[in-house]
Amino acid sequence: MPAFETFLQSIVNGLVLGSFYALIALGYTMIFGVIKLLNFAHGDVYMIGAFVGFGVLSLISGVVGAGWFGLAIAILVSMVAVGCLGVIIQRVAYQPMLSAPRLSILITALAVSLVLQNSALSLTDGKYTAFRTDLGFGGFELGRLFISHQAIVLVAIAALLMIALEFFVSRTMYGRAMRAVSIDKDMCRLMGINVTRVVAITFLIGSGLAAAAGTMAGAYYGSIWYFMGFLIGLKAFTAAVIGGIGSITGAMLGGLILGLLESFGTQISWIGSEWKDVFTFAILILVLVFKPTGLLGKSEVERM
Repeated sequence: MPAFETFLQSIVNGLVLGSFYALIALGYTMIFGVIKLLNFAHGDVYMIGAFVGFGVLSLISGVVGAGWFGLAIAILVSMVAVGCLGVIIQRVAYQPMLSAPRLSILITALAVSLVLQNSALSLTDGKYTAFRTDLGFGGFELGRLFISHQAIVLVAIAALLMIALEFFVSRTMYGRAMRAVSIDKDMCRLMGINVTRVVAITFLIGSGLAAAAGTMAGAYYGSIWYFMGFLIGLKAFTAAVIGGIGSITGAMLGGLILGLLESFGTQISWIGSEWKDVFTFAILILVLVFKPTGLLGKSEVERM
């Protein structure tokens, strides 16, 4: 493939991958912004969302088919179900630990990750599950450049979800409450804001976005398995750090940047696809060394 067409194909692939990273990174950055927790179970919430979406699509495919309409229903149901799971996790595992030392709640997050991961392992016997759809393989060809209909629609869905989140955070009462809680929880309590409810809504939205990403990734790549959330969870965390942990716009930007960098990195002959994960985490190290707050993040004073 000529260099220019390879460049364009890398952009397409990077946007698809980056949109998945961005949706997951939003959960990381929202939860960190509100309760200062690095929720390392978030990648496994993405994995659960993929399995829930697969289950819903399998159930309704005989009625509405496994095309775009069926996938849209699967995404919506997965978002609601996994969003509720996120609230349950927050209430059961994290809420009692909010006043504990940071290390304790971080270990709790790792424990939740292992519970979700091993539950999926037990139910699937560790095997890959084919995520079958009737979306077809059509697309647009421009010379040797191919842009699939799946890529266009999935990126558009991700963009709509991110725009909806930005509108919710900036224009609604609960969105303003989330921003206020991220600044000072104690003052919010004195002002009559129900902080516990705001935190629960944050987990609901963050987990729902991860579930949407999981269902779309399953449909796009064609298979899901119990360990799929581990690496992409780390990469989405990297995207959140690149954009600025705690910044919603930064998480979106970081996800897209990381997806594009990873896509272009695999096209460099001396890097190759087998080095793409090394390339990704090398970027994380460089960001932490030269700009620890990320592209859009702000410096914060640690409260004891």
